[in-house]
Amino acid sequence: MTEPEEPVEVGLYGVTKRFGDTVAVDDVTITVGRGEFFSMLGPSGCGKTTSLRMIAGFEEPDRGRVELTGRDIVGVPPYKRNVNTVFQSYALFPHLTVADNVAFGLRRKKVSKSAVRDRVKRYLDLVQLNGYDDRRPSQLSGGQQQRVALARALVNEPAVLLLDEPLGALDLKLRKQMQLELMRIQREVGVTFVYVTHDQEEALVMSDRLAVMSQGRVEQVGFPEDIYERPATRFVAGFIGTSNIIEAAVTGRVGEFLQVEAAPGDRLLVPAPTDRSVSPGDRVSFTVRPEKLRVVAESDVVADRLCTVSGTVVDVVYQGVSTQLVIRTDAGTTLVVFRQNSERVSDAGVPGTRARIVWDPELNVVLANEADLEKELTA
Repeated sequence: MTEPEEPVEVGLYGVTKRFGDTVAVDDVTITVGRGEFFSMLGPSGCGKTTSLRMIAGFEEPDRGRVELTGRDIVGVPPYKRNVNTVFQSYALFPHLTVADNVAFGLRRKKVSKSAVRDRVKRYLDLVQLNGYDDRRPSQLSGGQQQRVALARALVNEPAVLLLDEPLGALDLKLRKQMQLELMRIQREVGVTFVYVTHDQEEALVMSDRLAVMSQGRVEQVGFPEDIYERPATRFVAGFIGTSNIIEAAVTGRVGEFLQVEAAPGDRLLVPAPTDRSVSPGDRVSFTVRPEKLRVVAESDVVADRLCTVSGTVVDVVYQGVSTQLVIRTDAGTTLVVFRQNSERVSDAGVPGTRARIVWDPELNVVLANEADLEKELTA
């Protein structure tokens, strides 16, 4: 796992949480660096929100430690933890003005009136809501309400801000705008953000690092480019963006590459894994992203060092920026190719056409957990 460069602000160590017979979080270890924008990403039920709630103190682990700035906070009530939470529902008080919503926590702490006034102004300026002080939540758009919720959470100047799907209720265009706003705000205040989302693009765009979770466990932790370019497991490869997964038999070795075969006539090379030994006859699974592939005519000459797979185009989808080609290989696998529309496109392609897919073997990533794959295939 990739460790944070800064001192650890938040740590989950061997944390397990059960609800009855259901294991929601299963032996999870995650560390978040000070000042980091860290995301927990995964589908519904993967354990990401439960993990966040254990940091907040709304749930307690059955086993393991939860630490904040090096101190074990298991058993410490939420109001004594130096964290604040922003929810998807915003949870604003409808009868209070914007300024009073932001000031609510400060007034409960009996902060002086002048300090309240100054900090409310500072954080409303930060979220670009200067002049909205006297408005009620019902007079604001969804994006503006989200900014008020952020200001209210940040005005208490917590060590860590926890964000649970905070942009989920917004439309796509506004969500993308708020992604940039959250990144700007986090950089300006320097507070550690722990962000929960099921949106892969959102996590890749916003995060310094992220943890991909599935069925209560951490599949991979890393920088966005590592998660996307070098997925560790079959789940990560399939969950993050669009990915092609190919299963093949090892037939030999060429330098640092394994020679593998999915169908007669294909030429496939994959980097030899460093974490385990592989012998001829063994099966491996590897992945390659659609934008790394290109389609050529079957008659084209292809360099020996490149991977090539033959098949038939079964679908062509024009997507504006790119065209998606779906190709059924002779091995029976469906592969997706993204072709950049760098010039005006009059004919995106014709289903039924024979074609060859070509790519650099350096772009192949051999996947781990082959034992898990076997269980999945025989389940």
